[in-house]
Amino acid sequence: MISLRAAARSRVILIRPGATSFDEQGRMKGSLDMPLCERGREQVQNLAEELAGIRLDAVYHAPCGSARETAAVLVEGRDLRPKMIEGFRNVDHGLWHGKLIDEIRRNQPRLYRSGAENPEMVCPPGGESIDAAATRVMKVINRVLRKSRNQVVAFVIPDPLASLVAAELNDEAMPDIWKVETDTGSWQLIEADC
Repeated sequence: MISLRAAARSRVILIRPGATSFDEQGRMKGSLDMPLCERGREQVQNLAEELAGIRLDAVYHAPCGSARETAAVLVEGRDLRPKMIEGFRNVDHGLWHGKLIDEIRRNQPRLYRSGAENPEMVCPPGGESIDAAATRVMKVINRVLRKSRNQVVAFVIPDPLASLVAAELNDEAMPDIWKVETDTGSWQLIEADC
């Protein structure tokens, strides 16, 4: 039986926060609470200009400093208050926090290759698997989207979690985690079924 009722959809503006000093150095920040660096603040100003003409019904952000700072700038001049969502906390990299990505490539080549070929299987020592992080964040995303039918919502989420969200919402394979580890102050529009 074909339903004549159109599926409810939301528009998601998925925003990666501006860069931190760890992003500039190629270090894994994961769930560390890092503020924006100077380049990151410039990226966020550019984001705010690019998104100025787009209606936003809500802005949700991860509980880290870079996401909080990014969301605060994005709502300036809008009748919105950003809302922090604990479930948007970035992937817990355990013992990898603060390590150079290149250091992991050199010292743990098999694990590094696995992150490129099967990212969902990667679990840093003492950390959270990519698959577990994707499952965790998508529960929250789906709950927010059910409440936001036919609205435009912004999610300010750091990478690599943002790339996992994009892959899930676009029904794509998870990306090579090593290529999406650092934030770039960018955004993308995703049409999401509710």
